[in-house]
Amino acid sequence: MKKIVIASLAAGSLLSLAQAADVTTAMLKNAATSTDSVLSFGIGSEGQRYSPLAQVNTKNVGKLVPAWSFSFGGEKQRGQESQPLIYKGKMFVTASYSRIFAIDLKTGAKLWKYEHRLPDGIMPCCDVVNRGAALYGNLVIFGTLDAQLVALDQDTGKIVWKEKVDDYAAGYSMTAAPLIADGVLLTGVSGGEFGVVGRVEARNPLTGDLLWTRPTVEGHMGHRYDKDGKEFDNGVTGTLNKSWPGDLWKTGGASTWMGGTYDAKTGLAYFGTGNPAPWNSHLRPGDNLYSSSTVALDVKTGQIKWAYQNTPNDSWDFDGANEFVTFDMDGKRYGGKADRNGFFYVIDANSGKLQNAFPFVKKITWASGIDLKTGRPNFIAANRPGDPTKGEEGKKGTTVFSAPAFLGAKNQMPMAYSQQTGLFYVPANEWGMDIWNEPISYKKGGAFLGAGFTIRPLFDDYIGALRAVDPKTGKIVWEAKNTAPLWGGVMTTGGGLVFYGTPEGFLKALDAKSGKELWKFQTGSGVVAPPVTWQDGDTQYVAVVSGWGGAVPLWGGEVAKKVNFLEQGGSVWVFKLSSK
Repeated sequence: MKKIVIASLAAGSLLSLAQAADVTTAMLKNAATSTDSVLSFGIGSEGQRYSPLAQVNTKNVGKLVPAWSFSFGGEKQRGQESQPLIYKGKMFVTASYSRIFAIDLKTGAKLWKYEHRLPDGIMPCCDVVNRGAALYGNLVIFGTLDAQLVALDQDTGKIVWKEKVDDYAAGYSMTAAPLIADGVLLTGVSGGEFGVVGRVEARNPLTGDLLWTRPTVEGHMGHRYDKDGKEFDNGVTGTLNKSWPGDLWKTGGASTWMGGTYDAKTGLAYFGTGNPAPWNSHLRPGDNLYSSSTVALDVKTGQIKWAYQNTPNDSWDFDGANEFVTFDMDGKRYGGKADRNGFFYVIDANSGKLQNAFPFVKKITWASGIDLKTGRPNFIAANRPGDPTKGEEGKKGTTVFSAPAFLGAKNQMPMAYSQQTGLFYVPANEWGMDIWNEPISYKKGGAFLGAGFTIRPLFDDYIGALRAVDPKTGKIVWEAKNTAPLWGGVMTTGGGLVFYGTPEGFLKALDAKSGKELWKFQTGSGVVAPPVTWQDGDTQYVAVVSGWGGAVPLWGGEVAKKVNFLEQGGSVWVFKLSSK
């Protein structure tokens, strides 16, 4: 592996550097309660996206005005899905095409920019997006579209270390924000539509050195690494060929493309896994572990402590990569997950035992419900796309109309959990698809689908809906409908507010209890990113990235046609209360 490492990271100085680090393990452990910074994706590693700040609240949010705005510039726009990080007077924000900026918090002036040199042959499935970075020591670390990890000096933007994660020519890429869990850097991989093999990697965040790898497709060997980089076997994931037939496990997908969360209370990291490959499920009878699942990992060893599969033998590209957000309920630690398949799951965060599962969208056709005793879905057999070998001349299987569509009841846009209300705030979409299977064979770097599809909206008046969900009862407490699909994340605060953005360009604030809209601002392009908030001195700020794009305009079929009037962009907006 090629690596660029500054001289001060020589072995003898690693300990002193770690001790003198700016961002420490202890700080990241308490990131969710820190109000003067935003140190990790999800606001805290648990992913609740809840801030205790209350200076901006339901009574005065109408006075929120822009403090400054910063343009990412150039011709490289497309989708902007990044969550900013805030630390020591700087904002660190990634942008499309594997760029990252450091911005002065007080003035909005650019301090430095790093623009990763991308090869011509990159193949991201769902736009040239990047969702954010991680902070550790004096480093800011992010992944690139050609499947590399880059660590930069926070003050200068100079490269400290750089590591190749995998081969972009084989379909691998990276779009998620890295996760720091108990001092360990955890990352996933993107590329499930190209027959990659999903995995989680653990590294030393100061050097980039590998600690362990854990594949998320059954049958692949995990590895650990000593201080000299020597590789040792660390156990096969699952049991070879137990849930995968033949050799399909070798190109089985299950990419960990959304990254993970970490809970210090359980000591576990939680990664969602994507669709099995190819989409044509008739080629791979069996559950196809550990695709479309939540996998709980021991951070120190890389061993799977438990796994829960949301969609066994996935035939609809529902994935299971959605975030697993841990929270307290009835004196126990649970995790909530709004899956692309349309069901919201409440799972014991320590054991993986299913507590509850219920729909959070209005139309689900592939299953009639989830059996709470077995944890398995009650499949509706007639809604599985047909076997192409039984179709006319073996070219195409029977077409079915399925809901949700493969872009999911919820996709990459992260939800939020309020410690005030005990509710989850889920950006949901109501759409379906005509889907059929086709013959397919694997070719390195080529699309590995074996399916065709057309997405259609289910209702005339809306597609997106922000829904307040009670994890105990399964009740939708309120909803705020939106004409276009929702594709940006959510934040909730101690001020009783829920912030989220829309493709039409608005950042909005709603009352967390009632769903009443209290404020909105037009950012000039679609918002497909999650907001953050922090306090500097005696002033609370709110920020969001604006820039329409992502998977909807690329894959959305009839839905894409409905929103093709939306303009691209690339900027970050920062707001504060007006002094008038």
